[in-house]
Amino acid sequence: MPHQCSYVYHVHVRLMLQVPRRFGYGMGFLQLNTTGWAMTYLVWDESTNQAALIDPVYDFIDLYTEALESRSLKLTHAMATHTHADHITACFALREKFGCEYVMWHGTSCLGVSQYVEDGDLLTIGDTDFTFHHAPGHTSDSMLIETVGHVMTGDFLFTGTGGAGRDDLPGGRVGVHWNSLSVLDRLDGHLIVCTGHDPPGTEMKSLNWNREHNPVLKMTSFAEYEAWQAEVTAGLGSVSKIKTAVPANLFAEIPGTIPWLD
Repeated sequence: MPHQCSYVYHVHVRLMLQVPRRFGYGMGFLQLNTTGWAMTYLVWDESTNQAALIDPVYDFIDLYTEALESRSLKLTHAMATHTHADHITACFALREKFGCEYVMWHGTSCLGVSQYVEDGDLLTIGDTDFTFHHAPGHTSDSMLIETVGHVMTGDFLFTGTGGAGRDDLPGGRVGVHWNSLSVLDRLDGHLIVCTGHDPPGTEMKSLNWNREHNPVLKMTSFAEYEAWQAEVTAGLGSVSKIKTAVPANLFAEIPGTIPWLD
């Protein structure tokens, strides 16, 4: 049984990947956030300089703007893997600023979304494909975003001993999360699992590696998973930002006061 805190990892530096592609072009991939545990991924197509941001955090919108401008990238899509409870998404603010699409699972309750996707949908940015896999449990609108060599898992799956995201927040269901783990069976084991939360500098590992080292993926019964969730949740306690973040994300509105930014 892992430690009560579900975020215990081996820490290494892994910031930049260039994924080769035929005809001399490739895909750029960068984790942008340098503080905090929330992960935001910038993915861009090198043949067109079109880009997507996955799980951007409102606190760091200036950082994202600089990252785009310094690489001469055009932001075409901002994607959220789920309704976040621990931070305000930057997706709707980025849509207002850049005119990009705001992408979420079609069953989400969040307002401001401009492009809805369903299980198995394919979205192409330049020559780079993104495939969406519905994976509810942590939230009802949770989805995995697969692209070349990577899968962004949000809070559905963490790295190694981190296990999986807690299921006691709005929209979370322990049994649904357990059943949704079968979604991972459709994915190539060599994909790098890019999680929604990790300590800064954490090295992301492949899905095959996680199948060997992630305790959740080694469990054989729902009872085992349910007990693990109960232990982890008891150790984590409450989410300090939830009463500000969830309404902001649901209504796509920045509140007049954001306590942690004041």
